[in-house]
Amino acid sequence: MKSKIIFAFVLILFLISRIYKIAEIPSSVYWDEASIGYNAFAIATDLKDEWGETLPLHFRAFGEFKLPVYIYSVVPFVKILGLNEYAVRLPAVLYSLGTLLLAYFLTKKITGKEFIAILSSFILSISPWLFIFSRTGYEATAGLFFFLLGTYLFLFIGKNRFHILFGTIAFILSFYSYNSFRIIIPIWLAALLVYTFYELKNLKKNWILVLVSLLFFTVSLIPVYRLYKFDTGGLRFAQVEVESTNDFVKNYFSQFSPQFLFLKGDDNPRSQIPGRGQLYLIEIPFIILGLLAIYRNRKLLYYLPLLALILAPIPAAITRESPHALRGILAAPSFAIISAFGIHFLMESFKKYSKIIFACVVAVYVLSFEAYLTGFVTKYAVETASDWQYQYKEIFANQKSGIVTDKYAEPYIFALFYLKYPPEKFRAEVKYNPVDKWGFSLVSSFNGFQFK
Repeated sequence: MKSKIIFAFVLILFLISRIYKIAEIPSSVYWDEASIGYNAFAIATDLKDEWGETLPLHFRAFGEFKLPVYIYSVVPFVKILGLNEYAVRLPAVLYSLGTLLLAYFLTKKITGKEFIAILSSFILSISPWLFIFSRTGYEATAGLFFFLLGTYLFLFIGKNRFHILFGTIAFILSFYSYNSFRIIIPIWLAALLVYTFYELKNLKKNWILVLVSLLFFTVSLIPVYRLYKFDTGGLRFAQVEVESTNDFVKNYFSQFSPQFLFLKGDDNPRSQIPGRGQLYLIEIPFIILGLLAIYRNRKLLYYLPLLALILAPIPAAITRESPHALRGILAAPSFAIISAFGIHFLMESFKKYSKIIFACVVAVYVLSFEAYLTGFVTKYAVETASDWQYQYKEIFANQKSGIVTDKYAEPYIFALFYLKYPPEKFRAEVKYNPVDKWGFSLVSSFNGFQFK
């Protein structure tokens, strides 16, 4: 009972810190949030996106294709709350809450110890890596949730053979939530299948379920293949991919640099408070001890978070922007679980002082989070207003027509979002610029607006 109360407290702390001033900090939606919100609004209105496509699997936006899961998740919130920051950001809070629950259940499955499971969830709940992403409309939160859900279901195939099918469906949903998981999941799924066949010999008797699951996954790849083969998805990737193996190796290891992890963090202010690392400095010894605990334990499942950590940097490493906290978001729960391993290992090594060690560790984590949260609440909205394109929020709060520059990028989507412009009316009025070399055409004007 005591452990359940503690875990409930962790979840409540998470929800309070995420929902507090969620519509005010950050100061406005950024272009991807505005696009997600408006397309969800359009789907909720007449089942078509801003371009007039009926229930698309890939949403054509400005210079890219957005994936469907998060957008469709926003639709019921738009129906209930209207088109605003709450509707766009609350799904990320709920997906991240689900991620905390899954981190708890996965850790408990790996270790068999509820204490370590609660500890990993607590560390993740206050992690700087996850914090901003879990209170803004980032698609990656849906991808991370379904990735962990699929993993959890695979680990319980022994109890219910149909979990292999349900787990595959969860991986497909992750695949259609965020592009990073399109790179990681094929490798991860192969590793899980090898582990499953190794641990559960009787699964070979259920080859039909395995075959159906693989068929499901293969069929889910067809729209992705079509996008990259016949549409402009491949050109978009060519715009951001690295040019050499040396670049990949350099980018990969940059994700593990002390500068990125503990000192400076992601350079993008939309991903991290400027000057803050992705993790707390206090975590350095716990991560080292966690790796030692994995080595000493030698149970196969203990290597699961380490494998996830090894795979996490790959999506960022193959692109030019690296290190990249969002593309490497899988590292957040991986580090949290490994840190929990390390704390438990420390307490077991000094059992006589375990309660004192635990009290000190929790106190330092809480103080670290308090300092982080204070900086976020008091300074972040003002210091990063331009990064979140706040100027467009101000403009379209007052302007109903006129010429708007693209100084802060894609002003038309902010006009649609903040004016809650009727989608059918927009489609009838919109005029586009000529198609660019990447195959995309941007909005030139609609109604009384011109975008220069």
